[in-house]
Amino acid sequence: MPMRAPTRCPCGNLIAYGSRCPCRQTQDRERKARHDATRPSARERGYDGKWQREREAYLAAHPLCVRCGEPSRIVDHITPHKGDLKLFWRRSNWQPLCVPCHSRTKQREERRT
Repeated sequence: MPMRAPTRCPCGNLIAYGSRCPCRQTQDRERKARHDATRPSARERGYDGKWQREREAYLAAHPLCVRCGEPSRIVDHITPHKGDLKLFWRRSNWQPLCVPCHSRTKQREERRT
């Protein structure tokens, strides 16, 4: 099977196709740390005891992932609420997802917008 040629990172390292340069990985970690430093805690974003109770009740009523049919473990907001408490608590904006669908598909969709 033919292999693609390695690429050169702007820092000068030669990187195998499909890999990330250590300098880029470090930049990603630093960027994420800066973002997390300014992000409110989960409790401050509304994910408190009341949310946990509502989440459990919703998952009991909707046990399967809407995307693949596997058992759901996450209540996802269809439209990101971004701090809007009315949108946060609107059940018509909730959907049950399994962990792989939430981690892969949903996150990819949100990055695009």
